[in-house]
Amino acid sequence: MDAETAEANAEHGLDAHPSVDGGDDLPPLDAVIAERDEWKDRALRVAAEMENLKRRAETQQNDARAFAIQRFAKDLLGVADNLERALMAAPKDSEGAAAGLVTGLELTQKSLLQAFDTNGLKLVKPEPGDAFNPHLHEAMIEQPSDTVPGGAVLQTMQSGFELFGRTIRPAMVVVAAKGSGPKAANPYDAAPAADGHAFDSKA
Repeated sequence: MDAETAEANAEHGLDAHPSVDGGDDLPPLDAVIAERDEWKDRALRVAAEMENLKRRAETQQNDARAFAIQRFAKDLLGVADNLERALMAAPKDSEGAAAGLVTGLELTQKSLLQAFDTNGLKLVKPEPGDAFNPHLHEAMIEQPSDTVPGGAVLQTMQSGFELFGRTIRPAMVVVAAKGSGPKAANPYDAAPAADGHAFDSKA
């Protein structure tokens, strides 16, 4: 740039070495990253809060439904118990009209349990060997067992029911006594003697 051009630029207020427009106004990269992380954190918090609200709404809805049908459900439990007792007492080898009656009872019980399940009322009937659950089961007695380990359910005396995860009536069960379970075979009970005859250690 010659002297005349420099002088002309000076007269018009122009810098001989102009800087990039707005270059000094850009925020530092660290500040941009920090702001991005802050907005990301806010978005995650909002998403978590929305999920909590959804769960609370579902819980309140289940509570309202349970309160509405809990009393009615309890009244129907007696009907379910009577059907189960009738089926347990019915002869297994019945024929003719008796067989038709048993089939009718079975279909009625199945329909009733399906209606329970549709409305959130679940049958609680543990099988032998199932783990004892104090929230769903009530231990009535303890009995020794050769097949079920100690502390597990040995038999269900009366079925229980739960409504939307809440126990309406615990299942009454028999629990295997401590020390129950399959016993290991004693290898000395029938050990062969030196002459080839069996040796009975109990003799």
